[in-house]
Amino acid sequence: MPFVTWLKRRLVVIAGLLTLAYLLLPNVVVTVFSFNKPKGRFNYAWQQFSLDAWKQPCGVADMCGSLSISLQIAVWATIGATILGTMIAFALVRYRFRARGAVNSLIFLPMAMPEVVMAASLLTLFLNMGAQLGFYTILIAHIMFCLSFVVTAVKARVMSMDPRLEEAARDLYAGPVQTFLRVTLPIAAPGIAAGALLSFALSFDDFIITNFNAGSTVTFPMFVWGSAQRGTPVQINVIGTAMFLVAVLLVLTSMVITNRRNKQKA
Repeated sequence: MPFVTWLKRRLVVIAGLLTLAYLLLPNVVVTVFSFNKPKGRFNYAWQQFSLDAWKQPCGVADMCGSLSISLQIAVWATIGATILGTMIAFALVRYRFRARGAVNSLIFLPMAMPEVVMAASLLTLFLNMGAQLGFYTILIAHIMFCLSFVVTAVKARVMSMDPRLEEAARDLYAGPVQTFLRVTLPIAAPGIAAGALLSFALSFDDFIITNFNAGSTVTFPMFVWGSAQRGTPVQINVIGTAMFLVAVLLVLTSMVITNRRNKQKA
């Protein structure tokens, strides 16, 4: 009975920890196999511990080139989607205009639509326009795909903002620009940052939309898919582990900054 009582009290915590372990298990496998030295072309079975792949992360031809392309596209797509998504979110929350409901529904349509449908539609659009498939068509497609996620994150933050804070700033003779920069933008910053980080992750990781609109351009996910047909170099696991560690570092840094700010306010 004491064990049953203890289990009931901690059931939610245990379930949460098990779910977290399940989600992190693929990352653990990728990390472990980044130190493997396979005998054949495929890095699917543990053979021998080695640091060779970490010493030469660009030892596979064209891999770092595709990684550079993915990073460039992800950065520019994040910037474009964040700027457009933030403006759209403010417009949908703060202003009343005709077809506002329709626009609101259309913005969220890409989130519910299968990626293959959006990818085929964009490909048809680019071909009808006579556009050459490549870096810029991927960039445009990624901005359109990430836009909905930015709007969702920023809109939720803007809706929770207290308009009296901006009114107080105006009462203290702050101009529109000063009010936006010193009051509105800092309050909306967490939502904007969340949308930007989500956009970067979605853009860097995307394969379906990219594959349809890439032409001869090869991004890192496409390189991984192509390598899986011939063999999986250990360097792929090294890059995946490095990206995971960078993401964890960003999250931990954000938590530390938030805790320090909360302590200063207290």
